[in-house]
Amino acid sequence: MAKLFEPPRYIAVEGPIRVGKSTLAKVVAETLRAQRISEPEDNKFLRSFYEGERGAAFQAQMAFLIKRYEQLRALALPKNPNKVIVSDYIFEKDKIFASLNLDDMEFDVYDRYYKLFHQEIPVPDLVIYLQASTEVLKKRLKKKNAPGEVKVSEEYIEAVNQAYEHFFFHYSASDLLIVNTSDIDFVERSEDLQALLRRVSEPIRGTQYFLPLGQDAANAD
Repeated sequence: MAKLFEPPRYIAVEGPIRVGKSTLAKVVAETLRAQRISEPEDNKFLRSFYEGERGAAFQAQMAFLIKRYEQLRALALPKNPNKVIVSDYIFEKDKIFASLNLDDMEFDVYDRYYKLFHQEIPVPDLVIYLQASTEVLKKRLKKKNAPGEVKVSEEYIEAVNQAYEHFFFHYSASDLLIVNTSDIDFVERSEDLQALLRRVSEPIRGTQYFLPLGQDAANAD
């Protein structure tokens, strides 16, 4: 007898800066009445990193790594079989940024801790990867005008966006729904949000794409 569809218990929303991760994660968590896990933001080294201080990149990256590890390890999903989790990041994002921001010697030290921590982190049942063009991300960043992001260069945004594209092109750790948000507005257009929520409530196997105009999803080749 075929196994009935079991909704994902652990959903993670990912994507580059200002793509809409937190907004979507909040709505999905509220819809599913799930526990929401938000990206740790209180990193005392981050400002120094944005200002280009020597050594600040390594300090900021290690601080993020430890906080993300502690937060996700504490989920203890096997002990809570009825709990549903929605997170606005995956643990692997830490290594994406480390590969961009650290030199070879720093990355070697970082990677030793990353590999140890990664073994104890639960894997999401479903990852929703939000894409957007670099131009769209730049416009959203400028519009938001968050104090800690003022010094983020356009070159850095481009590099981060490309790194995410490369990472998710090879991603296979869990089921994956890819959503291009360049022409989607989850805040201003309720129909876009409702269409995506309907898609998330349906079975997703392997890598699939959300297409808001016409068909909702298509299987990856």
